[in-house]
Amino acid sequence: MKAIGYQVPGSLDRQEALVDITLDKPSPEGQDLLVKIQAVSVNPVDYKMRQAMPAPDGGWNILGFDASGVVEAVGADVKNFKIGDEVYYAGSMVRPGTNSEFQLVDERIVAKKPTSLSHAEAAAMPLTTITAWEALFDRLDVTRPTIQGGNLILIIGGAGGVGSIAIQLLRALTDLTVITTVSRPETKAWVEELGAHYVIDHSKPMAPQIEALGLGAPGFVFSTNHSQHHLADIAELIAPQGRFSLTDEVEAFASQPFVMKSVSVHFELMFTRSFFGTPDIDVQHQLLSKVAELIDAGKVRSTLTEVAGNINADNLKKVHAQLETGKARGKIVLEGF
Repeated sequence: MKAIGYQVPGSLDRQEALVDITLDKPSPEGQDLLVKIQAVSVNPVDYKMRQAMPAPDGGWNILGFDASGVVEAVGADVKNFKIGDEVYYAGSMVRPGTNSEFQLVDERIVAKKPTSLSHAEAAAMPLTTITAWEALFDRLDVTRPTIQGGNLILIIGGAGGVGSIAIQLLRALTDLTVITTVSRPETKAWVEELGAHYVIDHSKPMAPQIEALGLGAPGFVFSTNHSQHHLADIAELIAPQGRFSLTDEVEAFASQPFVMKSVSVHFELMFTRSFFGTPDIDVQHQLLSKVAELIDAGKVRSTLTEVAGNINADNLKKVHAQLETGKARGKIVLEGF
């Protein structure tokens, strides 16, 4: 089967950074599905792994998490899917990725593709959907109001993949007032189209902008990127006894402002359940299924913004480069081998 991989981690300017290769087609066992990949989207985690994670000796690292495709074969213990089902999912960090013609994936993190979406539109959704859902409903528990600002949430980085779906989930499933941040006119228009009530500029101090809105301090803050740069601002603007969730790593930081306000801090990584095989791993199947229903009901839309060609090394390099600028809007997809 065709695939795109690398052996030595590093920068994108090397010819061997991503290479078209041929591998043996795998066979499913247990609860695995063998999926014929139709479309993939690219996420920041892809280029971060390409920059730092070496391949096994003599082997290849196959990146990619988001995918939409068709079930080609099933393991003996599969219960929820059959051959021919169209599915979408976000994969696992401990298995070869979606940048290949066929992939094995545990059925417990897979859902049937929204019938109203094309494979390209569906491939844009899973990783960011799971991340946003887990951060909002599992970590921040936004359906349980905070003491102050319990009807108000700030999403930092609203125009990216995670922010784009988080805004929509909040509008579809809660009554919270959504404030989000951007730094460019085109991304401001994008988040307003997705349903943000208010938009501020994260390239400037955010606390004064929040105060100027006259809504009070938000009880919830969800930071989707560059959290390290915004920590002091977040500590200043969040309501006492608020809840703060972030999706990226931060270095040691001054915790005292958060301690003074008794702010709870929640890290979110959507790969935790699949990486550790947690007892609730099938929650990801369930939530992707719920979001598929929301999409088919017209309450949530795909965050696809660009189809950048077929799935091959050259096109994948271009998308990695685009994501590395930190200025991508929505999700970029590659479709077909």
